[in-house]
Amino acid sequence: MTTVLVTGASGFIAKHIVRELLESNYSVKAAVRSGTRQAQVEALFPGAALSFVSLDLLSDKGWAEAMAGVDVLLHTASPFPVDEPKDPQELIRPAVEGTRRALAAAQAAGVRRVILTSSCAAIYKDSTKPRMDVSTLANWTDPTHPDTTAYEASKTLAERAAWQFVAEHPEMQLTTINPGAVFGPPMDEHYATSLAYVERFLGGVDPAYPKSNLPIVDVRDVARMHVAAIDAPVAIGKRYPANAGAMMIAEASTVLKNVYPERRITTRQLPNWLVKVVAPFNPAVRALAGSIQRNLDVDGSDAPRDLGFTYISSTDAILAAAEYLVANER
Repeated sequence: MTTVLVTGASGFIAKHIVRELLESNYSVKAAVRSGTRQAQVEALFPGAALSFVSLDLLSDKGWAEAMAGVDVLLHTASPFPVDEPKDPQELIRPAVEGTRRALAAAQAAGVRRVILTSSCAAIYKDSTKPRMDVSTLANWTDPTHPDTTAYEASKTLAERAAWQFVAEHPEMQLTTINPGAVFGPPMDEHYATSLAYVERFLGGVDPAYPKSNLPIVDVRDVARMHVAAIDAPVAIGKRYPANAGAMMIAEASTVLKNVYPERRITTRQLPNWLVKVVAPFNPAVRALAGSIQRNLDVDGSDAPRDLGFTYISSTDAILAAAEYLVANER
């Protein structure tokens, strides 16, 4: 039985990956940061072919032992905060160092196949292309551009580090999965940042939204892509943007307004000049301020063709997330 090490296994995406792996008859070694995170994952998969290791992105401790008996590394672990940190290195350092550490440990252990969870955030702010053009897998976000957030820079620099490592160690077989905004149903109540947008929509937190769009994908498709890529020779050496279709933020909120008319869901858009005024005082708006007058859509058409699936629609991904959140309102 093929054994797969999944880092960051308690994450929103990673838990779906673990389920997909187990259902596909892989043995899973789940890397988590604490006993609490381990208990969360164990509760979802009682009696499964699942073992646990404790790893830290900023420490070498345990990585060599974690790779023992492993055939494939799925590196999903990376910080994903709700708000921009004051110091971008709070995100960049663990993302980049953790990626290098994971790949170095895999290479040292003879683990050649690696699937890395990157992001459309590493693609759509390429300063060398026209701002309103749709991005492709050939594009790279400029991590030094003033419009680039700390999270976007962290994902870009981490993926760059992975491809650089592979260039230096050509025996490594890397595939990156680059999701857009990941919606869809959580597997439990521990879903953190990924569904913050939908929570804000449903809660009527914001009076209006910036005129910005988002590439959107369902978490179930992201998990399928990670697992399908393992044994797909065509996927080796490729980046796969995961995007079922981009929507304006106000368009996404309208999807929810149509289904939940009783809720105070706003569909208004902020004029661009007002975004710049509000951004210093509103973290959610501030994170999007660099995305106005820029198309964040990314061509995600390669993945279904190469990996053999059809995207769940962006609308259905949003509604699946909302259905869970409404049924399990905090």
